[in-house]
Amino acid sequence: MNIELRHLRYFVAVAEELHFGRAAARLNISQPPLSQQIQQLEQEIGACLLARTRRSVSLTPAGTQFLADSRQILSQVEAAATRAARLHQGETGELRIGFTSSAPFIKPVSDSLSAYRQRYPDVHIQTLEINTRAQIGPLNDGALDLGLMRNTALPASLAWQLILREPLLAMIPRDHPLAAQPTVSLRQLASEPFVFFDPHVGTGLYDDILGLLRRYGLSPYITQEVGEAMTIIGLVAAGLGVSILPASFQRVQLEEMRWVPIEEPDAVSEMWLVWPAHRERSQAAERFAALVTEAAFSLNPAAAAAQKCALNHKPG
Repeated sequence: MNIELRHLRYFVAVAEELHFGRAAARLNISQPPLSQQIQQLEQEIGACLLARTRRSVSLTPAGTQFLADSRQILSQVEAAATRAARLHQGETGELRIGFTSSAPFIKPVSDSLSAYRQRYPDVHIQTLEINTRAQIGPLNDGALDLGLMRNTALPASLAWQLILREPLLAMIPRDHPLAAQPTVSLRQLASEPFVFFDPHVGTGLYDDILGLLRRYGLSPYITQEVGEAMTIIGLVAAGLGVSILPASFQRVQLEEMRWVPIEEPDAVSEMWLVWPAHRERSQAAERFAALVTEAAFSLNPAAAAAQKCALNHKPG
């Protein structure tokens, strides 16, 4: 059958008005073409839908059934178009984000997740806590839309944007002599028993912090290797050594431990927003990226220009 949506709209208008003239005016067309379209529809169906006399128009039993079905079809088409438009605009669908264990401690990240949930409640946010290096594969494969990770070597297939540059801080047991100092040097920290990440875990902070120490010709005396930053904090608080973590972790305050600034000016770490470079980002991903960028810029307006310039590709 060669039945088009316009045929259904024309028929519904006539069936509701039960008058060709009023239906034509409602549809903003002239009456003769409307009558011809209804006749074509009836021919296609092979049934009389409207009983016509000189004075009245009424629905036949077939017309009554076809009116109900036509309304349902038109409603489904409209709903499908609305769903597609909302998905295209990022108001529905799914957003898959990978993040390191430190990401939720970063205020622009936590604020953006909260704001996104409030603005787009119909988007399902699927979060996956995963170390920096382990995010690269899922981002390349399309299993993740976005990744929040520490600065690390990336393949050319991934693009990144700087979200935050934050200082690294020393963690020292409360009763340790270094805890009383206003600042500590990397050399002082490297000479102490050091609690750090297991190299096989894949966290970007492992390369980040060890790289910083090596730039100063230092190799820390690592006595404890663990998988999680929170475990490092707990072991330092227990007096098993010192360590270094980004300032965002300072939100964790324990009586048994002190956070102390590091003297070296390049003792900093970066948080990046990463995505596949050669795959178009969904509108949901675009909206989240805009939120987290805005939140980061508002937190540090002076760094906004530098952060905008950081949108780039970083070769592995």
